[in-house]
Amino acid sequence: MVKPWLTFLISAVFSAAARAGDIPVTIYADAGYPPYSYEKNGKPAGLYYEIVRAAFTRMKGYRIEVQTVPWKRGMALLKSGTALALYPPYMNTTDEPWTWPYSLPLYDEKVVAVCRKDVLAAGPRKRWPQDFYGLTIGNNAGFIVGGVAFEQAVRAGRLRVEEARDSETNIIKLGLRRIDCYINDRRSIQWTLKQLKAGGRYDEGGSHAELAEATEIATEQGFLGFTDRDNGRFGYKTDFVKQFDNAIYQMKRNGEIEAIARNFFKTH
Repeated sequence: MVKPWLTFLISAVFSAAARAGDIPVTIYADAGYPPYSYEKNGKPAGLYYEIVRAAFTRMKGYRIEVQTVPWKRGMALLKSGTALALYPPYMNTTDEPWTWPYSLPLYDEKVVAVCRKDVLAAGPRKRWPQDFYGLTIGNNAGFIVGGVAFEQAVRAGRLRVEEARDSETNIIKLGLRRIDCYINDRRSIQWTLKQLKAGGRYDEGGSHAELAEATEIATEQGFLGFTDRDNGRFGYKTDFVKQFDNAIYQMKRNGEIEAIARNFFKTH
């Protein structure tokens, strides 16, 4: 009769051997987009990390590591073909043609404009972007979230955009009246503002301006975006995309992604 401890040891040895034969893969993640994707204590964190990590456990033949990077650097890695994939871009084949294919969508986000209350008191700010002409709008560096009409208005000089590296920086700039409004996902703004207040870094109504949501701009979806400029560097890409999409499909079908999101927002 085989001892239980010996069975466990044999299993562990075979598992280690299997892992040793797996293809090492690095996936990059935005380091400054809480609560969806960010760095915490030097490690990746966020809702999208929880989703992709669960998907990776369903995939065979790969040892997958997630590394966080500033968004613009991550996009540069995809553009140069030196990185396989980055999350969570929105689908934008016009401005980011090097990001293809995209995975199945991971989660729906609501993009909104949040402004100082004194800006909103000066007049209605419901039509995007017409009601925001003349204002300075904050945006995360490299994010393309305002829409076509917004980009046209920027080029025409009807409004101005200031980019900062992450959500925290933009919200603090907004509170200090250096910008008039800030555009990003609703949950990301709410979560970041809550964290800043809890840490004593944002005194709303005191040293910082009071804020309020002006209008909802769009519904967007986050994806795992893959480079199309690797020139065969990642020979396993087709299989990786197929396995990842199959995992996401199954997780959506059985309600796992919804459960992950519900638990994540309950505990964060």
